[in-house]
Amino acid sequence: MQFPEPRISEYDIAIVGGGVVGTTFACALKDSGFRVALIEAELKSQAVSRSQAYSISLLSSRIFAGMDVWQQIRSQVETYKKVRLSDANHSTAVQFAPPDIGTETLGYVAEHRVLISALQEQLQTCANVDLLCPAKVIKTEYHTDDVVLDVLLDGEVKQIRSRLVVAADGSRSPLRQQAGIKTFGWQYWQACVVATMKLEVPHNNTAYEWFWHTGPSGILPLPDNRCRIVWTASHSEAKELLAMDDREFVAAFKQRYGAHFGTPEIEGDRYLFPIQLMHSREYVRSQLALIGDAAHSCHPLGGQGINMGIRDAAALAQVLQTAKERGEDIASVRVLKRYERWRQWENLIILSITDLLNRTFSNQIFPIVQLRRFSLWFLQNIQPIRSIVFRVMSGLTGRAPQLAQR
Repeated sequence: MQFPEPRISEYDIAIVGGGVVGTTFACALKDSGFRVALIEAELKSQAVSRSQAYSISLLSSRIFAGMDVWQQIRSQVETYKKVRLSDANHSTAVQFAPPDIGTETLGYVAEHRVLISALQEQLQTCANVDLLCPAKVIKTEYHTDDVVLDVLLDGEVKQIRSRLVVAADGSRSPLRQQAGIKTFGWQYWQACVVATMKLEVPHNNTAYEWFWHTGPSGILPLPDNRCRIVWTASHSEAKELLAMDDREFVAAFKQRYGAHFGTPEIEGDRYLFPIQLMHSREYVRSQLALIGDAAHSCHPLGGQGINMGIRDAAALAQVLQTAKERGEDIASVRVLKRYERWRQWENLIILSITDLLNRTFSNQIFPIVQLRRFSLWFLQNIQPIRSIVFRVMSGLTGRAPQLAQR
């Protein structure tokens, strides 16, 4: 006796990966006329429980506003109205402020749970998007006119047929690897220890970036006078910092950063992650596009990674909707290359800048030390240059997606 083959669900776009970037892309396709499947391996409750926090650029906030999710996010995030950039404890420091770019603020800091909760809520208003969660892609087959994915959902294998697959499945993207898309990059000699602290003195809506010989460390303001510290160190030192108890870690923090923050209290767990630079040589193939960490990973310096991914999502959504309006095949290389040309070089510029800054400021060769300290003095005293630098790092000099212009 033969059982009938399972019915195949038909979609225009299948998104693999329902993190911040993948869900942003799904929400950006609301009312687009595309039928969309969003496939995420983690339970929604697990995704919300992550204790990460991100620096959200002005451009990213405008993209979220264009998607009608920023109003919900805004009340739960902290602004930063100053950014202080310094070379260890050297007296010369650069301070960025809103007048440098003609805005009321320089950016925001949002916790992961705030972003993903708002995006998941927005997803519920997207009648054209089906969320498959928790679900795992176990097989992908590319055919002439479509892609068939075997998806493990509720203990059963479900088949999905889609015209286009979008990989938002992380820096180790199985979809990218299966397609044979090459990457270039390297593992850094550093790792990051991340912690949340309750401060004893006001953070004054200031974000800090300190460059030490072990690597840059960022301190981002959070609501309720908390902050997020991203402490870059050698692998061995990072393991030592992670192994410390809270009292020892706070003492090490005060020794490194002085009395700027009083005696803070640790909130929650600390965790460690290695750092790498990775860039895909191709962002697209026929019937496949990469976004977010599936396409690129960078040093956490300046909090660029999440913002690059959000811009990827908005750009790809715009390219696909324009192609649909023109009656073009959204899965064709000709259409998808428009997205690649838009985003690949912009991302490469940011990857290169973060890598150069990390290597330059982690270097103790005397001429380089003198050069970088002169550069800081130059930035602090020449306002037009300071404005250009911050605009580049905030994504305000590149091509803005239409979502950010609504």
